[in-house]
Amino acid sequence: MNITRLEIKINFKRNRMIRSGIKKGLNHPDTIRLSQQLDKLLNEYQKGKFYRSIHHIAYLQCLG
Repeated sequence: MNITRLEIKINFKRNRMIRSGIKKGLNHPDTIRLSQQLDKLLNEYQKGKFYRSIHHIAYLQCLG
């Protein structure tokens, strides 16, 4: 999944979680489930950024 699409999914999930927390409470199972799903998306995003950084560094070293 590309970063832009992942960022859109993250923002959508974050907004759903916030609305759920306001409406149902922070300890409601729906809010907790959305929070866990958001965590997974954020981890995927961070992992993608990490691997792109490593790839970029390796590329620059090859140019060196």
